[in-house]
Amino acid sequence: MLRVENLAYAHPGQAEPYLFSFTAEAGQVTAVSGPSGSGKSTLLDLLAGFLTPSAGRIELDQQNLVPLPPEARPVSLLLQSESLFDHLTAARNVGLGLPAGTGRMEAAKQIDAALAEVGLEGIGHQVASTLSGGQKQRVALARTLLRARPVLLLDEPFSALDDETRMAVRELVGALTTRHAWHTILVSHHADDVEALASRRYVLNQRRLVAGQ
Repeated sequence: MLRVENLAYAHPGQAEPYLFSFTAEAGQVTAVSGPSGSGKSTLLDLLAGFLTPSAGRIELDQQNLVPLPPEARPVSLLLQSESLFDHLTAARNVGLGLPAGTGRMEAAKQIDAALAEVGLEGIGHQVASTLSGGQKQRVALARTLLRARPVLLLDEPFSALDDETRMAVRELVGALTTRHAWHTILVSHHADDVEALASRRYVLNQRRLVAGQ
């Protein structure tokens, strides 16, 4: 279980800090919603380690993650923009998720398996700039598979996709979350994304995270 307890943070000049408390189960999607500026991105930055809280804990299976730098946290982040290198092939982009020193044959095997799992078998040779938006998000998900980190943070990951593609990628995220027992935290302005994916829902209201309906 991912447990966040009384996590506090205030940006410079902010009189009252944000305060976050919630739990997220393995194999489930936990959604966080709220208006722009309510603190959703601040929460994700705290979970990823890009910001340091003034108080509180982030625990994964009873390990406190707060002292860990971003690169040491068991966390992957998927943004609205898929963060691929457009000049690299899909396979090379996926391979960036592998540990340093992975042998060439083993890397190729894992990359092919990850691409197949996200429905992109056979496109590893294509340059990322030639892929559609949905394919790019699937490549980013394949890279996440190889990172094998139990916490997945999703920051408006479907917003740049058309409705049909968004539904397909959304279903894939739900299936991968269940299959790999990820603790998936979804930030989305789209009510249908939250409705389709979330097992738990929280809302940011006046800098406080509260259980949603």
